[in-house]
Amino acid sequence: MIAKVKFCGITNLQDAISASELGADALGFVFYSESSRFITIKNANEIIKKLPPFITTVGLFVNQSKSEVEEAIKGCPLNLLQFHGDEDELFCKQFNLPYIKAISMKSDVNLLKCIKDYDSAKALLLDTYSKDKKGGSGKVFDWGAIPPNPSKPFIVAGGLTPDNIKTLLKTISPYGVDVSSGIEVDKGLKDYKLMKEFILGVTNAGI
Repeated sequence: MIAKVKFCGITNLQDAISASELGADALGFVFYSESSRFITIKNANEIIKKLPPFITTVGLFVNQSKSEVEEAIKGCPLNLLQFHGDEDELFCKQFNLPYIKAISMKSDVNLLKCIKDYDSAKALLLDTYSKDKKGGSGKVFDWGAIPPNPSKPFIVAGGLTPDNIKTLLKTISPYGVDVSSGIEVDKGLKDYKLMKEFILGVTNAGI
């Protein structure tokens, strides 16, 4: 199975359309104001309204209030929520939308326990741990820490680029991959060539 591809940190319409045309399965919109890839609900809505069909729209939140999440859901058509902070399962599942939960890959993380702790999640997104950032670190973690044949889909993030995506997919077979900084010319601005190379790296990984 070819891994699903999510391009995260979309901030403008041109990048969103280019990503869609190149074959990205999902686009991520960061509603966390401290992120360098932050987008307002209004701007995200304007972009999402102009997307072609069959693109999954993902809203990303980090330790935000229930009302902030509800405001984003009301303000733009999101298909999926992504919680990237310390949210527990009760918080994540209360919005009547499917969600994925990001797990920081610290050395002592127990992914089997995380699967149980977030039983209602559609998938777990595994990202590089950073004490300074919640995602977007541009650094990879030890892929060997991922258990084989997990009972819940895993999405791998953290430092992925067109140069290392084929290596990842020859090492493990995640349900999906998530990239942000690895396809950017600047924070929040995607590079068409890098996006295309990343998609080709995923589709050609088995060759």
